[in-house]
Amino acid sequence: MKLNIRNPLIFVDLETTGLDIIKDRIVEIAVLKINVDGKEEIKVRRVNPEMPIPAEATAIHGITDEDVKNEPTFKEVAKSLVSYIEGCDFAGFNSNKFDFPLLAEEFLRAGIDFDLKKRKFIDVQTIFHKMEKRTLAAAFKFYCEKELENAHNAGADSFATYEVLKAQLDRYSDLKNDVDYLSEFSAQTRSVDFIGRIILDEKDVEVFNFGKHKGKSVVEVLEKEPSYYSWMMNGDFPLYTKKVLTNIYLKMKQK
Repeated sequence: MKLNIRNPLIFVDLETTGLDIIKDRIVEIAVLKINVDGKEEIKVRRVNPEMPIPAEATAIHGITDEDVKNEPTFKEVAKSLVSYIEGCDFAGFNSNKFDFPLLAEEFLRAGIDFDLKKRKFIDVQTIFHKMEKRTLAAAFKFYCEKELENAHNAGADSFATYEVLKAQLDRYSDLKNDVDYLSEFSAQTRSVDFIGRIILDEKDVEVFNFGKHKGKSVVEVLEKEPSYYSWMMNGDFPLYTKKVLTNIYLKMKQK
């Protein structure tokens, strides 16, 4: 099934030094662009993470310090990447929880204020889990009747994710071939930041989704307990979460 898209759709897969979106870094990024006319373009780029790659990470994706020592840093490729993905919607596998939050952090660390939140996001894993509840390799075998070779190779994973999404649309008649619908369907929560520390409630009010103030309006908390803003800004939270919090804080002060 050909995807029904109004904007180019980017399938992103990252290989990284680990699973901590605050501390870990990208070592390989694959960007598969599906153009509106159906034409496919794939770009795979290894990146020097400017930190040692732990052995446990290398055991998964096979990329070593030696492999990336002469590669550019993310900061050096960030502008060309932004140019390539500008105006696109996004898709991935477990991407709403990991790939997109980490990518947003890398852009901010590189000094580029590229607001990914303005785009639509499809998480193929979320669709899969809602429908079948398994892994990418299992999804590929289940939907496409193929074995996933070179798993944890960013390019192979991106193409597999693309094939799974098309097969999901073929299999489930109640899934709409529409990016807006798929983005909403594959969202776990209506998060304002990427990792869901701040979400929208049923009245579209920004509320905290963690800790002692879970479920409370961000504005109300900051008005009653101003020190909570400083605590979060100085705490171990993603840069994007801090950016979102600051925007809310500044709007509150302007009223």
